[in-house]
Amino acid sequence: YHVLIVLFKDFLHVLGGIFGWVLYAAYWLVHNYGLAILIFTIFTKLIFFPTTIKQQKSMAQNARLSSQMQALKEKYGTNREKLNEETQKLYEKEGVSPYSGCLTSLLPMFLLLGVFYAVAYPLTNTLHIDAAMVENARQALTAVPGLNLSASQQYGGQVDILLYFNAFPSVQSCFSPDMVEKISEFSNSFNLCGLNLLVSPSQLGFSWYLIIPFLCFATSVASQVVMQKMNGSGAQAQQGCMKLMIYGLPLFSAYIAYTVPAAVGFYWICSTAISFIQSIIVHKYFGPDMMIARGEAARVALLEKQESLVK
Repeated sequence: YHVLIVLFKDFLHVLGGIFGWVLYAAYWLVHNYGLAILIFTIFTKLIFFPTTIKQQKSMAQNARLSSQMQALKEKYGTNREKLNEETQKLYEKEGVSPYSGCLTSLLPMFLLLGVFYAVAYPLTNTLHIDAAMVENARQALTAVPGLNLSASQQYGGQVDILLYFNAFPSVQSCFSPDMVEKISEFSNSFNLCGLNLLVSPSQLGFSWYLIIPFLCFATSVASQVVMQKMNGSGAQAQQGCMKLMIYGLPLFSAYIAYTVPAAVGFYWICSTAISFIQSIIVHKYFGPDMMIARGEAARVALLEKQESLVK
């Protein structure tokens, strides 16, 4: 079990390193890490856009069959075997797979772990500096008494290294002179709208940095509520475990954004906002009503073609 965890983390680091090249390319263009995260997020969302469309199509197809599924449940009641049999026939007749959206739902979430590793490990996965040098710098930094190190220590403390890099020659001595210049320039690029994205909101208590976890929560809740209303499930969204999905998970993400460096929270905000815009666009063209209309048009066209062949 422990070996599997280590292998999984190593794989995520490899994936984070790949995304890190894209993030560094965006940084090279604008020389500001906050803007680089925004460009980077847009780029990764474009990569995942085909899976978003496929997922929406699957949701729309299942919504199109919801009334027929309900009729089957009412007809066969507690006869589970017959209900499953008729349900399978319905899926085959309509050309819909009940599992078609599973992979497209899991794949973006899985790959976004790699994106997170690119943002949370900026030295090894974005600048691609040797991990041994970074570890020596981390140990040199932790040896300095009185520093208010953030929760990013669990991610190797790389964000803290950047935060205090220019202040401590002992940390700089762990790198070659050309690397020192590169890292110093990189660490100065984390200012965005007066906020230092290297700082964790929890380090400063009640401050303007609380806008990061607040926006993490607000964007997540707003996007889920609006999308559920667009999909016609707003009334059911307030029932049972759906409340946990709407409010519980965003609260948890807000807490995480409060404890980690602001750069990570800012990425989550960008990701949620862009995903919301994507979802609105996809819903417009592949929503349940649109898919039903297209399916009916295709059925009518097929009937007309068949009738034209009858002598």
